[in-house]
Amino acid sequence: MQRHAQGGSETSEPMTSRAYDALFEHVLTRVDAERAHRLGFAGIRAARFATRRYPGPATRPVTAMGLTFPSALGLAAGFDKNAVGIDALAALGFGHVEVGTVTGEPQPGNPRPRLFRLPADRAIVNRMGFNNDGAEAVSARLTQRARRRHQPVVLGVNIGKTKLVPEDDEAAVLADYTKSARLLARLADYLVVNVSSPNTPGLRTLQAVDRLGPLLEAVRRVAEVPLLVKIAPDLADDDVVGVARLALELRLEGVIATNTTISREGLRTPAADVEAVGAGGLSGAPVAERSVEVLRLLHQTVGHDLTLISVGGISTGDDARARLDAGATLVQAYTGFVYGGPWWPRRIAHALAHQGVPA
Repeated sequence: MQRHAQGGSETSEPMTSRAYDALFEHVLTRVDAERAHRLGFAGIRAARFATRRYPGPATRPVTAMGLTFPSALGLAAGFDKNAVGIDALAALGFGHVEVGTVTGEPQPGNPRPRLFRLPADRAIVNRMGFNNDGAEAVSARLTQRARRRHQPVVLGVNIGKTKLVPEDDEAAVLADYTKSARLLARLADYLVVNVSSPNTPGLRTLQAVDRLGPLLEAVRRVAEVPLLVKIAPDLADDDVVGVARLALELRLEGVIATNTTISREGLRTPAADVEAVGAGGLSGAPVAERSVEVLRLLHQTVGHDLTLISVGGISTGDDARARLDAGATLVQAYTGFVYGGPWWPRRIAHALAHQGVPA
């Protein structure tokens, strides 16, 4: 793999980038992916104060949803599920950090192993299943953070359905989401309703406009912060447009596109290896093309009336700039960060602030 060549310039912290390349290829790829994530995230949190000694990346602030984002680049939900490392992640160069997905009740998620790398495709497959500490615990954690001095970063909270709540029981679904919204919205700068993960049975059925409308209205009634909905790349084009029109009708602040895909088309990884990994949502470079298609559909439908956050397959500064050019207000990454390493966010933020700088 050539992560350094794809993810940063030869003049941008080359030694640290190469060190991460070596660590990733010779150590992290030989460790269970979920364990590697825990170890890496722990290292980021431990290094938080050391990171602060260095100047942050030059950035170009973005105003959206009545908020000022230090840069257009944010960290997608899924990395910090329990809001334990917001400020450490911000110190790396992210302009916003979206925590979660948080559910109304705590849950362990799906059986392990449930997180897999596909290095040949710069991709990840996960079937985590919304493992998290639950809305009450995350609310308490965010309350404690609010009392401390913290990094200048926009905080998003992503909420989803508790697995044990039947998806066909509308009253129970609404109660589950509104519990999370009531506990968490007051502690967030914006709130995201996630109905697009493939790893909670029946969750994606909530993307249908007739199901989604009542859910978003219920959350809106208890959430007095900007509200967005996150959709899947696997929606048909007509359904993408339908969600966009619903978001306009309900006066949401924005749409996040896209989540992971269940498609396995066009992968370089041998088919037998992909089959051995099994079910789950695929993220990273393979979802980029469809993510851009969905972004363009959304932009054609809503113009500049909604904030569009593009996520899926962003690996370089050029990728991020292309999303902004295609109509995105902000961009998010997860898999690109995993493959690019801890210095990756500041490289991308710097590239976005300096349009002529190689990315």
